Amino acid sequence: MQSKYHIKKGDTVLVLSGEDKGREGKVLKMETKTDRAIVEGLNLISKHTKPNAKSPQGGIIKKEAPIHVSNLMLINPATGKPTRVGRKLNDKGKLVRYSKKTGEEIK
Repeated sequence: MQSKYHIKKGDTVLVLSGEDKGREGKVLKMETKTDRAIVEGLNLISKHTKPNAKSPQGGIIKKEAPIHVSNLMLINPATGKPTRVGRKLNDKGKLVRYSKKTGEEIK
């Protein structure tokens, strides 16, 4: 069974805790098996790489590490402010996300 999350790929999120607390970024990838998300430009780590065909020099590469979804909060696209997310059936009978602050549907 697939889990449902309050954030999706492409959403803008706010980091609630950790080194990048208070910063915003776009979700690049969701890792559903580990309940984590990779956010663009946040939680950067230094990865040491050996020389290979892709990078003949090798060296140190900065790359995004996954952040647990409990440490992320959705930014409402309409208002630009962080909001909690709920789910409800719309008039067509489809389950949609909505902002708990404004009550309006997200996307």
